[in-house]
Amino acid sequence: MAGWTQGARLALALWTTTALVAPAAAATSPKLDAHAITVTRFGNDAPWYEGNIPLFESSDQKLDQIYYYRWSVFRAHQRDLGPRGYITTEFLDDVGWQREPYASLNDATGFHIQEGRWLRDRRYAGDYVDFMYGQGGNDRHFSEAIADATWARFLVDGDQAAATRHLAVMKHIYALWDDHYDFDKKLYWVEPLADATEYTISSIDASGGKDGFTGGQAFRPSINSYMYANARAISRLAALTGDKATAADYAARAADLKAQVQKSLWSRDFAHFIDRYKVNNEHVKYWDPIRGRELVGYLPWTFGLPDDTPAYAAAWKHAIDPDELAGPAGLRTVEPSYEHYMRQYRYIKETGERECQWNGPIWPFQTTQVLTGLANLLNDYRQEVVTRADYARMLAQYTQLHFKDGKPDLEEDYDPATGKAIVGLARSHHYNHSGYVDLVISGLVGLRPRADDVLEVNPLAPSDPADPHFLKYFSLQDTPYHGHLVGIAWDADGSRYGRRGLVVTVDGREVAASPTLARLTVPLARKPAAPIARPIDLAVNLVRSDYPKGSASTGDDPKTVHQALDGRVWFFPEMANGWSPGAGQAQPWFAVDFGTPVSVRSAELSFFADGKVLAAPKAYRLEAWIGGKWVETAKVAAPLDNGVDRMTWKPVTTSKLRAVFDLAPGQDMRLVEMKVF
Repeated sequence: MAGWTQGARLALALWTTTALVAPAAAATSPKLDAHAITVTRFGNDAPWYEGNIPLFESSDQKLDQIYYYRWSVFRAHQRDLGPRGYITTEFLDDVGWQREPYASLNDATGFHIQEGRWLRDRRYAGDYVDFMYGQGGNDRHFSEAIADATWARFLVDGDQAAATRHLAVMKHIYALWDDHYDFDKKLYWVEPLADATEYTISSIDASGGKDGFTGGQAFRPSINSYMYANARAISRLAALTGDKATAADYAARAADLKAQVQKSLWSRDFAHFIDRYKVNNEHVKYWDPIRGRELVGYLPWTFGLPDDTPAYAAAWKHAIDPDELAGPAGLRTVEPSYEHYMRQYRYIKETGERECQWNGPIWPFQTTQVLTGLANLLNDYRQEVVTRADYARMLAQYTQLHFKDGKPDLEEDYDPATGKAIVGLARSHHYNHSGYVDLVISGLVGLRPRADDVLEVNPLAPSDPADPHFLKYFSLQDTPYHGHLVGIAWDADGSRYGRRGLVVTVDGREVAASPTLARLTVPLARKPAAPIARPIDLAVNLVRSDYPKGSASTGDDPKTVHQALDGRVWFFPEMANGWSPGAGQAQPWFAVDFGTPVSVRSAELSFFADGKVLAAPKAYRLEAWIGGKWVETAKVAAPLDNGVDRMTWKPVTTSKLRAVFDLAPGQDMRLVEMKVF
């Protein structure tokens, strides 16, 4: 298929997956071709995705495109820390406020775990939980709900030992938040900057309207919802271990927070959850409410906190009102009635470019939280304010934000009037500060994870064919759940899969069906979670001055040499990553010095190609330093562009390993990453 466009290859792949299936098989279990789809979507990097991600298709091509794009973003943000395992980063490039030397941040960790829980390889989410609780990753740089995300992961994979092993640390971190607890008001407070939401109403007004990057400490719906969710998760995890005292203690904490949030942070005037000031100065007074609605007021539903009453449900009318929080292109973080709505306070000094603010712009971070809350509302509450059509519309708006100049490239924040990126800085490309896959799987398609032996499916896709976001068909396939692989397929008229209606399968066998998009529940005995393989990359270098150390024949800039050993692999052209020897080098080499003899038996090398100057080498060989000379261990005759070469050999003990590349005349290459095992 050389020369075919990606769209043409995808069309052929998707046609093949259904047209070549026997009618009888299609009628009970529509089968998507994992190999064809992953090769079409991910090219030479397909092996990471095939047999790992749940497959998805629908009658909405943009939805499909962004679903797979978000998996590529998740993949790109996996950083291999060697013996410390994998973490998920927020920025592809380093930023000054990350936790060094790991490049980790804890504010979006909950999203990352909830996305990663849907992978069949459980290492990525599992390692990240271990890093957050076992290796100090949860440094409370930002407010967070990581214990809740750990529980959410357990609801999918059922691995009780993994979910409960960090209970002591969870309790310790929960107690540390007492430094942000007002024992009189029985609520938590936070500075908006430490809530990952600078320039909010509270911080701007606390400055007298002059700034708002720092300050504005307030009792916010966010941190109190996070702490409620974490307390509830700790209670539930403790119950799994039989620790009744801890379970009761944290259940009581959650119940008390729920009561206090509803008592003190609910505004009858605004019909919304809002902030109250912790700070007391010449501009604002302690315990006074802020003077406007913010999107953060929906976070209690993100974690199922509010009571099921019409009074609280009325808050959702603001999310669909175009004069309030519903912008033309997405959800505003602050209503336009606020005096300082969309006022730009902060710029990059060197370039004059706009920086991040939360006084109106769309943020994927909070859009994810609100859509999660809306899914909870539609699944678990009785109300008539919003509908499945609203969920689909908001998800479609969010989907559209992912496109920049017609190509997927999610950035930091967006103008709610136009949907155009506001910040657009070099660091912003493919920004991993939000979720999306989980919104499709647990929201739109409706696989609702549970702790008991029940499979529940409740799609939030609109049921009215006249709805502009009505899906004629969709299929979610090979979704890991309780040790099984679940499939959920919808065909409105039977023309796609040969059978009209909703069909749910487990391990390829039909277990439930409905002629309409309806809630279905079936018993599902869980199976043991699949074991996790954890090969250790011996070549990872986190601190440049430490071993292992990289070196190169040419192009030996310390930064790019380090990038080839920093545990990060991506193939996005907007963000350079890796070492290049420079054009005109016939046989350049790249080496890693382990600092001590180690036993090595395999390697993975990744190369970036741009279709212009950069391409994978013609061939290369690996050599180990043995007995004072370089000894060949492996050869690769046809290296991959934008993929991972994997090679093995008989184990050897060596202190150094190098790759020697054969380049075409005038060619340059970029070694994205060299891993050694």
